[in-house]
Amino acid sequence: MGSTVLVVEDDPDTVELVGMYLRRDGHKVLAERDGRDGLKVAVESKPDLLVLDLMLPGMDGIEVCRAVRRQSDMPILMLTARAEEQDRLIGLDLGADDYVTKPFSPRELAARVRAVLRRSRSSEAVQEGPDEIVYRDIMADLRGRVITVAGASPQMTPTEFELLTLLMRTPGRVFSREEIIDRVFGDDFAGFDRTVDAHISAVRRKLGFRKEYLRTVYGIGYRFGDA
Repeated sequence: MGSTVLVVEDDPDTVELVGMYLRRDGHKVLAERDGRDGLKVAVESKPDLLVLDLMLPGMDGIEVCRAVRRQSDMPILMLTARAEEQDRLIGLDLGADDYVTKPFSPRELAARVRAVLRRSRSSEAVQEGPDEIVYRDIMADLRGRVITVAGASPQMTPTEFELLTLLMRTPGRVFSREEIIDRVFGDDFAGFDRTVDAHISAVRRKLGFRKEYLRTVYGIGYRFGDA
């Protein structure tokens, strides 16, 4: 069964083209051309995924993404006309799950939507094994999809949750960026290595004063645990 995808994009031709390809995949498509209206629909309708342009009237995509993330972990795929790496990292740092750079192929965007939804569904699926992973005062509730840090529960996106729990399962083990991409993002990942770094930075920020547990191993990747 298809998912509900909200497309917030001010160009009507882009909305029509994207909507056509998403409907071909069986998705229900909602569309808004203004950032404030898009945020309202995202909050009220709770779509399965948000496709969000960065440059919007009313409220830009960065502010919409920030506002959505304050109250929801719905997957977000950002559209940007800016090709610079730093610009692409802005949305990821705010909690977007993926990005597509304009001009883009609608087939590629539809494939990226499928990939993000697949990651989200797989992260929600009940898995065999322990219900919890505990490391000192950090606990990952694998069934409830909740991270607790010294009694507080920072909101994490499905991608951030998968990334942190991957590292928490084997404290001390070093994971390369390539391994993280394979285990968290999957074979159809079409981003770049800094995408992993952006998600790591977001997880560290949400771990607060326990961010030192998520360590960089320079030239290799990342590991979780004490020194």
